[in-house]
Amino acid sequence: MFDKLELTEQRYEEINKKLMDPEVISDNNMYRDLMKEYKNLTPIVEKYKEYKTAKTAFEEAKTMLEDGGLEKDFKEIVQEEYDENKEKMASISEELKILLLPRDPNDDKNVIVEIRGGAGGEEAALFANSLFRMYNMYAEARGWKAEVINMNATELGGIKEVSFSIEGDGAYSRLKFESGVHRVQRVPETETSGRIHTSTVTVAVLPEVEDVEIEINPADLQIDTFRASGAGGQHINKTESAIRIIHKPTGLVVECQDERSQFKNKDKAMKVLRSRLFEAEQQKQNAQIASERKAQVGSGDRSERIRTYNYPQGRLTDHRIGLTLYKLEEVLNGSLDEIIDALITADQALKLAATADE
Repeated sequence: MFDKLELTEQRYEEINKKLMDPEVISDNNMYRDLMKEYKNLTPIVEKYKEYKTAKTAFEEAKTMLEDGGLEKDFKEIVQEEYDENKEKMASISEELKILLLPRDPNDDKNVIVEIRGGAGGEEAALFANSLFRMYNMYAEARGWKAEVINMNATELGGIKEVSFSIEGDGAYSRLKFESGVHRVQRVPETETSGRIHTSTVTVAVLPEVEDVEIEINPADLQIDTFRASGAGGQHINKTESAIRIIHKPTGLVVECQDERSQFKNKDKAMKVLRSRLFEAEQQKQNAQIASERKAQVGSGDRSERIRTYNYPQGRLTDHRIGLTLYKLEEVLNGSLDEIIDALITADQALKLAATADE
């Protein structure tokens, strides 16, 4: 591990010099890529410097204790220094192991979130709207930007399906564990006998990808235009600004009708299509690497039931890590950090265990 840290520090210093080179500064792409690498290496190098400072202090105290001849009061101070830095080295070592875990290359990307009502009809659509609101409030709390791409609403205030983008630092790294089936248990407002109904909503979190990352042949696309409509089919736009793109090789269909401009709708729809094709390719690659599958908290499979929201008891349970919180209202108001942090910690623990087995 320490050989790897030395090489990491060397690379960090090398990038630091390059970032001051006028030739690099004038090359936007190279400068951007080096800045990204520099940003990723910074926490590792800073933590390693902390370790080296603690190690130096530990070794100095150790030498003084071994040499002997210290007065009692001073010896106690040195012993304290020895114990404190020994503990600090052990603690920092564990942090460094986590920092050195291979990063998900998508972690820094913006995301496209797709929410669809599943089993439960209108009740599922109403809960899909609750989840849409939850993610928007979470994005707002983190200073991220959320923007609707396409929405199919119901007359009773529910959402059959919605796709929206979230732009912000580390959006995918924190939201990627949200993919899967979210189950809700509650008494619907329309239920007169007070019976608890169970409904499901499917969430997919896709990393937003650039043109260069996935190539799409224009000949493979069928692009249709139509009039945007609101809940119940009422026309809200007299021009055919809405866009439907069909990717013929895969049969994927993407729609966007949120913007008044046909060009903007097409641009948003292409973003979603690229992200879906990218995700499909990743799923194929992941399926071929069984060991990688084991070292993950959930596979990101949309058919996997990941969480239950129980309204009568105000309880939320994440089934992947056995986490139960009695903070349902807080979570639905966007307080997701406690759950996400627990999922990230569990994922890191699995990856550390997998690394130790290798």
